[in-house]
Amino acid sequence: MIVLGLNYYFHDSSAALVIDGELVVALEEERFTRNKHTREFPENAVRECLRIAGISADQIDHVAVSIQPTHSWDKKVLYALKKPHKAAPFIKHELINGFFKQRRFKKWCTDTFGAGKAPNIAFIEHHMSHAAGTFFVSPYKDAAIMAIDGSGEWACAWLGHGKDNKVSCFNESVFPNSLGSVYESVTEFCGFKPNYDEGKTMGLAPLGDASRFIDDARKTVSVSDEGQITVDLSYFNYQFWGYQRCAPKFYEVFGTPRAMDGEFEEHHHDVAAAFQQVLEECALKMAAFLKQKTQAPHLIIAGGVALNSVMNGRLLREAGFEDVYIMPAAGDNGTSIGAAYTLLHQELNLPRSFVHDNPYVGNEYSDDEIEQTLKKFKLNYKSSSDIAADTADLLEAGKIGGWFQGRMEIGPRALGSRSIVANPAFPDMKDKINAEVKFREAYRPFAPSATIEAAKEFFDIDVEAPFMLKVCQVKEDKQSVIPAITHVDGSARLQTVRSESHPLYHALISQLGNRTDVPVVLNTSFNIQGEPVCESPRDAIRCFYSTGLDFLAIGSFLIEKQAAQ
Repeated sequence: MIVLGLNYYFHDSSAALVIDGELVVALEEERFTRNKHTREFPENAVRECLRIAGISADQIDHVAVSIQPTHSWDKKVLYALKKPHKAAPFIKHELINGFFKQRRFKKWCTDTFGAGKAPNIAFIEHHMSHAAGTFFVSPYKDAAIMAIDGSGEWACAWLGHGKDNKVSCFNESVFPNSLGSVYESVTEFCGFKPNYDEGKTMGLAPLGDASRFIDDARKTVSVSDEGQITVDLSYFNYQFWGYQRCAPKFYEVFGTPRAMDGEFEEHHHDVAAAFQQVLEECALKMAAFLKQKTQAPHLIIAGGVALNSVMNGRLLREAGFEDVYIMPAAGDNGTSIGAAYTLLHQELNLPRSFVHDNPYVGNEYSDDEIEQTLKKFKLNYKSSSDIAADTADLLEAGKIGGWFQGRMEIGPRALGSRSIVANPAFPDMKDKINAEVKFREAYRPFAPSATIEAAKEFFDIDVEAPFMLKVCQVKEDKQSVIPAITHVDGSARLQTVRSESHPLYHALISQLGNRTDVPVVLNTSFNIQGEPVCESPRDAIRCFYSTGLDFLAIGSFLIEKQAAQ
């Protein structure tokens, strides 16, 4: 059975292909259009999925879409009618945009399947795609499930239980009571782009003093004993889909917002810290309800808010579960995968067989294809018989490199296939990469990748973190050893690497460890600010020559820049 999963209704559009229960390939449209977080229909991603799988469209049995387009339309219309003076942007966003999204999908179906036998089209509710879809690809047979994001059709959070082949929902928090939208509003207040830059707010928070605003921040949002979210909307305007998400009351209490690219003031740090703490407290209360209700040993976290790895770290340590599972593409990009598996197991009741423990489900380029590109651009390069060892030599010497190897990752985190890598032992490395390579805010931290064998020597964590979605503490005696990946509060967003998942990346980290006694690599995504992660050799070469990278390890080939005289 062949299932094509699609996310085209929300941002981060994507496609995934599942054949006989196995995830064969999953791709994000942004990697091909170079439009970050794109909402465009994933036409390129679908085409590439079919090519990689070696099948044609007429072989698809089911198309699973991560939206029920008409779900809660009556509630949306009623909501707009209650606020007619502010309804225009809401109607445009929720109703008119939806109409054009569906028209585009129908055109794609007609163009793709024509007059032939069309596959079954299944529209899966958005939060079910997040929640059930993540549970069904997790390693767990019994787990509590928490899905939190800005909004889906109408729900903003979903709490439930997964057992074997079925998922049940306890309750939902519905628009406009959205914890995700509150955090998006704070992101806008801090001068970042809401719904895209929440990771910047999370990184900013440790620079602030939460105690200054924590009591006021707690007044804006609360969680009931049953895990349902309530927002005091007097602080916000996001419920009207306007251009400014915070209301005047928010500014009266928390101060003047930061202009985009403006200077940070102390209160911006403190507000970020306070609302990060509130997010964690709300999530912990929701998790406490789930633990009491399910008595399940594990927790599933899904939705865009699940990318808040600091929150995930607290849930892991404090919520009473043995471990937590978050899909590598926890946001809307992963709902193409989630919709496909929800159809297979929740709707068709087929047995589970797949565990999504490997994020490398994208496309790849052979050495022949890479070398053709290098020759086309008339570049000087050399072949390497051991690219991991040669790269480790350069990292030991303090060089910063692009690392383009194997199948591309799914999700926003670079996990060793499309990465920028450096030696974390150099104290100035963070500042150097932010200024010369990533061209971004100086405070922004970088993440470590460590071999699974060495992780516990350097980091205070007892479980694996293969998708870089669990923040932990760097052990106190190791913080001076790996300063470039240790954040100001002593934390790090760790990735643990197994040789079975990515042999070459594991070899690189091990080789650096052999030279320095520190089997840890600084790892950040292979892109510059505002652009998607590199997809092709062309993208990698362009990024290499437009930044301060010292070398590019691409396939079995190495390119080095000459230092200016």
